[in-house]
Amino acid sequence: MNNAFSETLKKLRAKKGFSQTQLAEQMFVNQSTVARWENGSRLPDASMITRLSALLDVDVGTLLAAVSVSEESPNILMVDDSKVILSDSLSVLEQVLPSAAIKGFIWPQQAIEYAKTNRVALAFLDIELGTASGLDLCSTLLEINPRTNVVFLTAYPDYSLDAWNTGACGFMVKPLTPEGVRAQLKKLRYPIMGGDSV
Repeated sequence: MNNAFSETLKKLRAKKGFSQTQLAEQMFVNQSTVARWENGSRLPDASMITRLSALLDVDVGTLLAAVSVSEESPNILMVDDSKVILSDSLSVLEQVLPSAAIKGFIWPQQAIEYAKTNRVALAFLDIELGTASGLDLCSTLLEINPRTNVVFLTAYPDYSLDAWNTGACGFMVKPLTPEGVRAQLKKLRYPIMGGDSV
């Protein structure tokens, strides 16, 4: 996790003499939201950054630059109920995205808990997850963070039509390959940094 934005925010808040609670009240958010910004697990959206810049008397470009640095190490998750496929696929992702923080999960609920405390930039989801559905998981992840890029993985191309109705931005047939991942990175709705050739 890159803490460029969190460290910048802490310094600016202290300089203004605000506590986390006071800043939260001025921003009309919960104190826990400010705490997550300052521990690096979440980043504010553009409208919040504009409000922060006004409150902290700092140029908005300073905050945007810190956000940009923070996003150079994106959080990426993958969910697949096959341990073998998950292990092989994580190796491919680590090869293509060496600077990313990559996590793999077998159970959808584990991925949801991770997404609640980490700003997920990209999620690779198996469509069939035992008794669960990757399509439902996609909806939940997008509720948590609408800027999460979701790419579906499946051994069954017939699922592609269902996948497009979920807000996902990509679809790949297994197995995951470096070339396939690189191609998907170029098509993301919200581009991320950190790829080896993107």
